[in-house]
Amino acid sequence: MDIIFIQGLKTQAIIGIYDWERENRQPLIFDIEMSVPIKSAAVSDNIQDTVDYKQVSDEMIKLVENSRFELLESLCETMCQQILSHHPAVQKIQLKVSKPQAVAETDTVGLIITRTR
Repeated sequence: MDIIFIQGLKTQAIIGIYDWERENRQPLIFDIEMSVPIKSAAVSDNIQDTVDYKQVSDEMIKLVENSRFELLESLCETMCQQILSHHPAVQKIQLKVSKPQAVAETDTVGLIITRTR
């Protein structure tokens, strides 16, 4: 299986369990790896035979910016399910999210999940 990836996708969201997190948008950074068989796209040279990473990026930015989850776990699960439901060529997703302002004493904290079709 081949990998189409989006690295360092930056957006902001209302996310967290603390009052200050519910009042202010925080930056989130995503790395998305999508396992996709690309052979037919390589032969056809047609975007319809693969996954459009710009489209996925735009969809994820919109989803995140409109969300109001308390937990990264809920947000990431929703993101994976949307990718799987809207992009049938994707067989597996690894999604990493970094929340750099969550813990002052760290560079970042976050979550990595993997979902398969």
